[in-house]
Amino acid sequence: MGFLADKKALIVGIASNRSIAWGIAQAMYREGAKLAFTYQNDKLRSRVETMASECASDILIPCDLRSDEEIQTMFAELKKHWDDLDIIVHSAAFAPKEELKGSYLENTTREGFRIAHDTSSYTFSALAKEGRSMMQGHHAAMLTVTYLGAQRAMPNYNVMGLAKASLEANVRYMAYDLGLEGIRVNAVSAGPIRTLAASGIAEFNLMLDKVEKNAPLRRNVSIDDVGNAAAFLCSDLAAGITGEITYVDSGYNILGMMM
Repeated sequence: MGFLADKKALIVGIASNRSIAWGIAQAMYREGAKLAFTYQNDKLRSRVETMASECASDILIPCDLRSDEEIQTMFAELKKHWDDLDIIVHSAAFAPKEELKGSYLENTTREGFRIAHDTSSYTFSALAKEGRSMMQGHHAAMLTVTYLGAQRAMPNYNVMGLAKASLEANVRYMAYDLGLEGIRVNAVSAGPIRTLAASGIAEFNLMLDKVEKNAPLRRNVSIDDVGNAAAFLCSDLAAGITGEITYVDSGYNILGMMM
């Protein structure tokens, strides 16, 4: 019996088997959770369906997080399978690729700013607004994924850094708002990982190289590393933890100077 035995978890944001959300799903499944998955569009459906089957799940629901109507429909469909919900995992972020390179001020536009904040931060709130009725009374947990660029200026991360800072503030406000209902809200701040989303960041290989050479553990992290931490934070073992940003980055975030 794993430490998530019989917990019901909704996984939002898988795009490929390199996704951080996939690492989280695998860890939760290993620890006994029952999983449901969303997919953004028909292009991703078969890919997510294959991964869901690896976790013994046949609950696969379309949901484009940019649409409140689709989020509402997704939860309505989920209620046909489950009466309640213990965990929501949000791993969604996006900014136009042309804004993730070079000068922050030169490349950030009003529309790009809006898209980055809506997709990367507001969508976490949107899932909470629609899913809270299923989570109430179940010592439930919500979890999202952030990055050090929310706290430190990073080359080429640009508007996504601001969106992740918004997401981290969102974690704190949601934790405060949902605490009386027994719902915990946390985030993992993952080190750079070669995901599909990361491929849009200019000079991403340089970020990986810097972490490997300078982090205390002298290595980059994997989706499994992040998945294990996420599974813990969503379990009853972490019942006293909410509103926190937990770094899973080989200790890179503690550095004040690279030697």
